[in-house]
Amino acid sequence: MWKIVVGFVIFAALALYVISQGGDSLDMSGEKHGADAVHVEPAKADAAAPAAPAADASAAK
Repeated sequence: MWKIVVGFVIFAALALYVISQGGDSLDMSGEKHGADAVHVEPAKADAAAPAAPAADASAAK
């Protein structure tokens, strides 16, 4: 029984430490819907551009 209490105390201390290190950037308000939701822009096609010359080089052989 005492092991459960010790485990809980360690877990609670770790959780408080992580929350305190988060600072202002930590958001614990849960899921966001509507205007509060943050939408990420999809990846651009330029990121795939370096892979294209490697494919052309292998096709030339």
